[in-house]
Amino acid sequence: MTTTSSVLITGASTGIGAIYAERFARRGHDLVLVARDKARLDTLATRLQQEHGVAVDVLPADLTQSSGLVAVEARLRDDTRIGTLINNAGIAQSGSFIEQTPDAIERLIALNTTALTRLANAVAPRFAQAGEGSIVNISSVVGLAPEFSMSVYGATKAFVLFLSQGMSLELSPKGVYVQTVLPAGTYTEIWERAGIDISTSSEMMEVGELVDAALVGFDRRELVTIPPLHNAARWDALDAARQALLSDIKQAEVAERYKTVL
Repeated sequence: MTTTSSVLITGASTGIGAIYAERFARRGHDLVLVARDKARLDTLATRLQQEHGVAVDVLPADLTQSSGLVAVEARLRDDTRIGTLINNAGIAQSGSFIEQTPDAIERLIALNTTALTRLANAVAPRFAQAGEGSIVNISSVVGLAPEFSMSVYGATKAFVLFLSQGMSLELSPKGVYVQTVLPAGTYTEIWERAGIDISTSSEMMEVGELVDAALVGFDRRELVTIPPLHNAARWDALDAARQALLSDIKQAEVAERYKTVL
């Protein structure tokens, strides 16, 4: 009899993380839910246990703090039942780059990049040794678009995409699946928490629709899943252009256009 692995989800108390918890519970997976808000986690855990008959452990942690991060890392390393990590926890920014405070920048990077990287790093060796496991990293289309004027946030999400692609190249031959999910604007609490008024914004995607699409990509073992991208060939073309650019780099020789003396 095959035992269904459990799933650890960060940022699980609300929004994308909570819907991932619901969807994996429906699939019969036990869960480990991570977020700062223990009361919300407890409420969600109780409901999922009652509705789906799965075991749900609550692990309250602030991933911007060393103690919280270390506790979740230890759970990922030591709990061999965990077969999937959903690296979802993240925050957004409000205001322009020159309006960002050092503390706000540090917290944004700590959660969106440092915590995500360390949690993936904590579980990846065990997955590689076992020859199986899945890591889902939540990025954003903002990471492709400096024009959106969310410089620090977008940079963290570009980091997540690059990291995930590199992880996939290294880990997929060892049986570990790495998926990057790039949402666009989605109706979650991230906006309110960042102090961003979306009342006059263009229509966004419902969070359930986003996660369901991401799980279609997960089941298909897509490496990069962009639910709001309607022409998938655009991503393929972008990736092909990037690889063509790399093939034209000759690191031992300066390009001709820089040899002209003014």
